[in-house]
Amino acid sequence: MPSPAGISGNDTASRAIKTVLASLEDSKAENIVSIDIQGKSSLGDYMVVASGRSHRHVAAVADQLLKALKDAGIGQVRVEGLSGADWVLIDSGDVIVHVFRPEIREFYNLEKMWQAPDLEEETLH
Repeated sequence: MPSPAGISGNDTASRAIKTVLASLEDSKAENIVSIDIQGKSSLGDYMVVASGRSHRHVAAVADQLLKALKDAGIGQVRVEGLSGADWVLIDSGDVIVHVFRPEIREFYNLEKMWQAPDLEEETLH
């Protein structure tokens, strides 16, 4: 199972990322990438990107993840895109999960954007 380098932060974020990664692995999500966005964004602590093989698989992965988060006591989860199942966004507050069909994931290439090297302060002038 993939694990984010140096899981740190608050207990809720740590529990949420572990729950997310375990659920994605259990539901046979593919190409799971976990990105630590602490200090890069106020959106959350981690972003996870994964693929499903088809609309049906994306929906099943998302449904299982929602149940796992609920069972772990992680409330206030927001979901978008489940009806179309091309790209499902699940936001638990601390962890943002994107589950894509492969061609949609390739088109948007979110992990490349978020894994870009940090800019030096001088280059921002």
